[in-house]
Amino acid sequence: MDSLFIKSWLLFVGLLVLVVVTAIVMTKPKKDYSIPLKSSAPPILNPMIVIPAGEFVMGSDEGGPNEQPVRRVFLDAYEISQFEITQFQYEAFREATGHRPALSRYVKNIAQFNDINQPAVYVSWLDAEAFCTWSGARLPTEAEWEKAAKGTGQQDWPWGTNPSSVFGNFLGDEDGSTYTSVVGSFKMDKSSYEIYDIAGNAQEWVSDWYDELYYKMAPNRNPQGSSMGDVKVLRGGSWNDSHLSGRVTARMKMVPDYRDITVGFRCAKGIN
Repeated sequence: MDSLFIKSWLLFVGLLVLVVVTAIVMTKPKKDYSIPLKSSAPPILNPMIVIPAGEFVMGSDEGGPNEQPVRRVFLDAYEISQFEITQFQYEAFREATGHRPALSRYVKNIAQFNDINQPAVYVSWLDAEAFCTWSGARLPTEAEWEKAAKGTGQQDWPWGTNPSSVFGNFLGDEDGSTYTSVVGSFKMDKSSYEIYDIAGNAQEWVSDWYDELYYKMAPNRNPQGSSMGDVKVLRGGSWNDSHLSGRVTARMKMVPDYRDITVGFRCAKGIN
């Protein structure tokens, strides 16, 4: 009897200790892994630019098979961020929501990416979607991104049809930038709608699921992308890519939880 009582008492004490330890762990403030941002200038405003309703030419006969066939697509009017979402903007979102920071302590050369006016990179598609929703917007569709990038004409880069490795922030030091640059620094990397950093600086998440054959079956009015998939579409080139990756019709893909210092985003929203 005494032995049974002792065993029961020890079990009770053990459970009580477990409950206390669990309570302490659960109520302990989570460690803040955010990276302090530096400020070389006041925060750059990032207004939403109106893209009027109308048709544009989507795709390219000169690109990969996933960019074909070329077709005319009609989009309703919408707004899109003039610049890639900045570290300053993303930090405001993080502080308001407790969402994880854009940069991680595991990022190499982190001091090269944490200026408040550099694009928020090392964000997943899920992070980007969460930010845009919080801000009252959404990620742009692939079609919206391309129209904002090229206008209504048919061209390979925001500045026209001639390639250049210095008009945008691309791989190497020839353009004067080794890593991401302050948004809007490359004045030639700008579309006719005044949308900056389209070809270079950071690749950008869009809302669409990737489907290599989507253009062959996509509607010609407000296409939203495939209804399901395993990977999301990325558009534009980055500071670590050749200028050839910055073609406005080029389509890339990656899993939604992918994070990299070459990948950022911008937001969009419809106009009622």
